[in-house]
Amino acid sequence: MWVCGALCRTRAPAQLGQRLLPESRRRRPASASFSASAEPSRVRALVYEHHGDPAKVVDDSVTIFPEGDSQLFQRFPWMFPQLATAAIYLASAVLKNLELAAVGGSDVHVKMLAAPINPSDINMIQGNYGLLPQLPAVGGNEGVGQVVAVGSGVTGVKPGDWVIPANPGLGTWRTEAVFGEEELITVPSDIPLQSAATLGVNPCTAYRMLVDFERLRPGDSIIQNASNSGVGQAVIQIAAARGLRTINVLRDRPDLQKLTDRLKNLGANHVVTEEELRKPEMKSFFKDVPQPRLALNCVGGKSSTELLRHLAPGGTMVTYGGMAKQPVIASVSQLIFKDLKLRGFWLSQWKKDHSPDQFKELILTLCDLIRRGQLTAPACSEVPLQDYLCALEASTQPFVSSKQILTM
Repeated sequence: MWVCGALCRTRAPAQLGQRLLPESRRRRPASASFSASAEPSRVRALVYEHHGDPAKVVDDSVTIFPEGDSQLFQRFPWMFPQLATAAIYLASAVLKNLELAAVGGSDVHVKMLAAPINPSDINMIQGNYGLLPQLPAVGGNEGVGQVVAVGSGVTGVKPGDWVIPANPGLGTWRTEAVFGEEELITVPSDIPLQSAATLGVNPCTAYRMLVDFERLRPGDSIIQNASNSGVGQAVIQIAAARGLRTINVLRDRPDLQKLTDRLKNLGANHVVTEEELRKPEMKSFFKDVPQPRLALNCVGGKSSTELLRHLAPGGTMVTYGGMAKQPVIASVSQLIFKDLKLRGFWLSQWKKDHSPDQFKELILTLCDLIRRGQLTAPACSEVPLQDYLCALEASTQPFVSSKQILTM
């Protein structure tokens, strides 16, 4: 069977109790509680109870590619081990009924509107992320909701406001929840829903990497791999708004021309495949295009090596992902004679190093770009929460450039 079989064999719901309440609710004593509603209600949430052992999650009848797709496997063998791993671990996510906590004095009752499925969400379910919530946990690190009610001590938000998570691990794949006020950031409701739902992770990462590592001026070039990712699409648009030229690297794929056209419509100056980047003809390409001073790496392995090879002397490569699950390799000569710098970026760490007000300022800056039409959401497919299996499967398919967004 195809990997959908792995996703469809889910376990029966279990009672989860207080363990799935937000941490801020668990540690608050009952005597401090103020309820804005007389009766506790129940909500639907996508929950994972374990990170899992592949042998215990699915049986050995699951195949990694459907019958008749062996040519696709032969052409792109690197994709299928990742696809199998994601499908295996995502099989532990189950839609369950949870009890909605009472609204305390500093709490906010939020009805979730939309929440995307990001690579970091999958990494959390796999247990391969730098920040892991206590299990069982509600999936989802990003999304937008609307405030329904607030506690007596809440001053920063009001019913009707749109809010997004201030930090990862909040659990956004649910119909509604009660959060602490400090766990939320208000966003304007005059921006598109998909933009609001995908605002807090990828565009923030793109903006900070473009601003924090090199002093780039209009006309300068940057180079990036995984250019069709959520971060990659945001990089293209934010760079164009700042007058920067982008060299965008893609893996070879069946719909390459269609994807190339879409990225150029977003503002990409140049789109090349990894195979083209390795060819000697790229030397003549860089006679007409300034060598990039900044490289953004989300892949690792040979792809990151090629980015380094084309960086200008003194340039910086920032790694923010490792899709190939292979190490970044830099030659001694690149470090000594070209003085290249290797850096890493993790938005969660940036938030720890900066104040909540600085993060709010970043969000408002991005909202201004959205209003001016200079930043749009990545290509998205909206999927009702009850059809989460289809969304999870689609998020692990090879060459799918459409982000899956769960709607509530």
